[in-house]
Amino acid sequence: MIKVRVVKKRNIYDSIFVVGHAMHDEYGKDIVCSAVSSIVTTSINGILLLKKDSLKYCVEEGNVTIHSICDDYYTQTLIQNMLNMLMELEKSYPENIQVK
Repeated sequence: MIKVRVVKKRNIYDSIFVVGHAMHDEYGKDIVCSAVSSIVTTSINGILLLKKDSLKYCVEEGNVTIHSICDDYYTQTLIQNMLNMLMELEKSYPENIQVK
């Protein structure tokens, strides 16, 4: 299961941890893993395109950590959009992804 853990401080997104594997299908054919990767990567790239110093991220063995998230309107809105998409995915695949 992919677990997405969200940390907020004073109602501002501070860090996000995306850990695990969906195990919906075999490696290379897992549509849930593919969707999560696409959502997270596109969101990070979009935020950094608007403002290079908006966040920091680290990818290790398929796990993603997003931290030092800027508290400006656009960064926070795009992070919220990313989480909304992940929660929609969770509704369709509750055995494969969990957003907290």
